[in-house]
Amino acid sequence: MNILINIAAFLGAFAFMEAFAWAMHKYVMHGIGWFLHKSHHEPRHGRFELNDVYAIVFAAPAIYLMWIGSPAYDWVFWIGTGISAYGICYFGFHDVIVHRRLKHKYKPVSKYMQRIMRAHKVHHKNLGKEHGEAFGFLFALPKYDVKKTDE
Repeated sequence: MNILINIAAFLGAFAFMEAFAWAMHKYVMHGIGWFLHKSHHEPRHGRFELNDVYAIVFAAPAIYLMWIGSPAYDWVFWIGTGISAYGICYFGFHDVIVHRRLKHKYKPVSKYMQRIMRAHKVHHKNLGKEHGEAFGFLFALPKYDVKKTDE
């Protein structure tokens, strides 16, 4: 039974993080935290940007949960790993694939990848703090599907 609870904790934390990240992105990063996130909507000079501070902020609770849950490797530990797994997927998609912070030649073939990449590009069309859209990272609404007329 413990294994089912641990799997549910991991998957629940991972799924929760998309909703949490969406809300943080829309209401904090494009709100009171714009002073950090603004750097992400401007051309980057160098390897890092001030927005990278958010990675540390979001990693801290995951590390803490894994630390306090590690003696028993119980559901607390697996919530921390679910948050960490989301962070790894976020980094791979957002920083590596979309923003190409690591060089690669990947071009999206699947409709899913095309949709979330298009949604992210729509988000970045607005360079300002307000009037943005598409705040998610691993889920995008069907309205962002790439149509045959899109380039």
